[in-house]
Amino acid sequence: MMNQINMRRSVRKYVDKPIEEEKITELMESARLAPSGHNTQPWHFIIVKSQGTKEKLAELSHNQKWMLAAPIFIVCVADIRSRIKEDVELFLGENSPHQELKQIIRDTSIAIEHIVLEAESLGLSTCWVAWFTQEDIRPVLNIPSDKYVVAILTLGYGKKSPQARPRKKLDEIVHYENW
Repeated sequence: MMNQINMRRSVRKYVDKPIEEEKITELMESARLAPSGHNTQPWHFIIVKSQGTKEKLAELSHNQKWMLAAPIFIVCVADIRSRIKEDVELFLGENSPHQELKQIIRDTSIAIEHIVLEAESLGLSTCWVAWFTQEDIRPVLNIPSDKYVVAILTLGYGKKSPQARPRKKLDEIVHYENW
């Protein structure tokens, strides 16, 4: 696993090659198996292949046109109903005060990282995109207002893998017993 972790990069250039359906299924299976608090499994994934929909999503992600080179987008959505069962109206946005929102974002992020690392092991490349607002992005895919889009993963066969970026040394980030 350390090899995949070490080799993973945020790739923004892709070759024009379709992704095999069995690989997409394997990526979704890796997400399905992720751990979550109280086993709530709040994640949902929308596989987007339509060029028109990808264009709208890229435009709403601050017009990041490079995204369009990826053959697939995986829109990663967190569902607060996994934690709030009452039939109350909820609108989730970037400034929502719900403690449960933090929990579902955390849990969905674990599942997303499972996808990212499994993609690397399958010879695929990804980039995690999150520069959008809920209010703009949800209507494109008919996502209800009580769901939260955590990320759009671009997915494809990377044309070029960027060089590794500098990382802090372990002694800068690891503490023992206390801060």
